[in-house]
Amino acid sequence: MPDHEKATILIVDDTPTNISLMEIMLNPKYIVKAARDGESALKICFSNSPPDLVLLDIMMPGMNGYDVCRQLKANVLSKDIPVIFVSSMNRHFNEVLGFEVGAVDYISEPIVPSILHVRIKNQLELRTANKKLQSAYRFIRDTFGRYTSEEVVDSLVDTPDGLQLGGEKRHISVLMADLRGFTSLSERVSAEVVVDIINIYLGEMTPVIQKHMGTINEFIGDAILVIFGAPVQRDDDAMRAVRCAVEMQLTMDRVNRRFQDVGYPQVKMGIGINTGSAIVGNIGCHKRSKYGVVGMLVNTASRIESYTVGGQILISEATHDACDTPLRIDDEIKVMPKGVSKEMTIFDVGGVYDAPALLLPEKNSEPLMQLSLPLDVQISPIEGKFSRETFGGKVLRLNGSLFEMQMDQDCSTLSSLKLVLDGTFKLYVKVVHAISSEPIVAQVSVTYMPEEVETFIAKLMHEESSRQEHAK
Repeated sequence: MPDHEKATILIVDDTPTNISLMEIMLNPKYIVKAARDGESALKICFSNSPPDLVLLDIMMPGMNGYDVCRQLKANVLSKDIPVIFVSSMNRHFNEVLGFEVGAVDYISEPIVPSILHVRIKNQLELRTANKKLQSAYRFIRDTFGRYTSEEVVDSLVDTPDGLQLGGEKRHISVLMADLRGFTSLSERVSAEVVVDIINIYLGEMTPVIQKHMGTINEFIGDAILVIFGAPVQRDDDAMRAVRCAVEMQLTMDRVNRRFQDVGYPQVKMGIGINTGSAIVGNIGCHKRSKYGVVGMLVNTASRIESYTVGGQILISEATHDACDTPLRIDDEIKVMPKGVSKEMTIFDVGGVYDAPALLLPEKNSEPLMQLSLPLDVQISPIEGKFSRETFGGKVLRLNGSLFEMQMDQDCSTLSSLKLVLDGTFKLYVKVVHAISSEPIVAQVSVTYMPEEVETFIAKLMHEESSRQEHAK
C-alpha cells in the first residue's frame, strides 16, 4: 500500500485489558479495530472494509482462535489477510497448530512492543509484495491471453520449462479461415475502416473458437489459423474443429449485422480443415519465439481453404474420416493442390447432425436467368493474390451469386478468377462446375462483389426480366 496510507490492524481478544494494551502499542502508527469474540471478528473481516492484518487470541469463549483462522482462510474475501496468533499458551504446540490452520506468525505474551511492531511490519510488507506479484501475474496472463489461447498461456506461465524451444510430433486438426475478397475490399476503404472490420470479425470469432477449445495459433490479417490437439490433445479434436467451423459460419450473420449498423460492406468467410501429423511447440530463438505448428499439414489446410467460396467449409478426407458424428456433406470434390503429390478428395460440409445439430443454410437454389444478350466479360485467372493473363468470355446465365459463362480458355475446377463486366465492373469468382468443353462452359460462384457490381447485376436482371415478360 502507499506509504501515506495507514494499515488497519484488527485485535481479537476476549480480555479488554489485552486489547487496551495492544491499542496503546499500535496507536498512532496504525488504524486499530477490536473484536471481543470470533463471530464479531469474522463480520469485520468479511465486510467492505476488512483489516490488513489480524492479531488473534487463541482461547476465547465460543469460537476459538483456530476455528476463526480456519474460516478466514476458507473465505475468498479474507484468505489473503495475514493472521498472527497472540497467546500465553505452550509456544511449541500453538506454533505448529497455528501454522497448520493458516497463521503466518506467533507472538507470546507478555508482548514486547518492539517485537510486535517488527512482526507486523514484516507481514504487511510481505502482503504488499504478494499483491504486486499477483498483479504482475494477472497482467502477464491477460497480456499473453490476447495473443494466444488459455492453454498456451498455462504452458508458458505455469510450467517451468514452458518457454524452452523445441517441438514434438502430434496428431492434430488445423483450421484455416479467411475472408473472401478482403484484399480488394481493403483497397477501397480507409485504413481505419480496415482495422475496425478485422477487429469486429476477430472479436466475434475468438469466443467461438475458445468455446470449442481450439488454440488460436495466429491472426494473419483477416485470416485465422487454429489448432485442435495442441498443446492439449483430445479424442474428438477433428470433430470439434468441424463443429467450430460450422458455428463460425453461422456467426457471420452477426458479424455482418454489426457491419451493416456502421455502414461497412458485407463479407463472407471460407474455412478449410485438415487432419494429420505436424510438429508443434515453441519455435524461434531465445530472443523471439512463438508457440506454433510446422509441417505440410498446415500448407495443405491453407490450400483447401483457398478452394472455398464465401460461406463454405471444405475438409480433407482425413478430417472426414476422423469425425465420429454424421456430417451433412453437400459435395465431394477431387483436387490436386500445389505441393501435393497425388489427387485428394475434399468434402463440402453443410453441418453436423449430432445434438445439438448445427446446420448451414441449404446451398443457393435460385434458378439462373438466361440472358437474351450474353454479357461480355474479361477473365483473369488468379495465382495467389495476383492475376495472370487475360482472355475473353460471355456470361450466358446468372443469378445473384452464380454465373454460367462461356470462356475462351479452360479453367480448372475451384480456380479463382477476376472478372471485368461490361468493361468496368470488377468482381471475383471461383469455378465450381465444368459444364462442357466444346465450347468451354463453366459455372462460377461469386466470392467478392462490390456494391456497385451488385447494383449493376440487379439492374441487368430486372431489365432481362422485363424483356422476357414483354416478349410473352
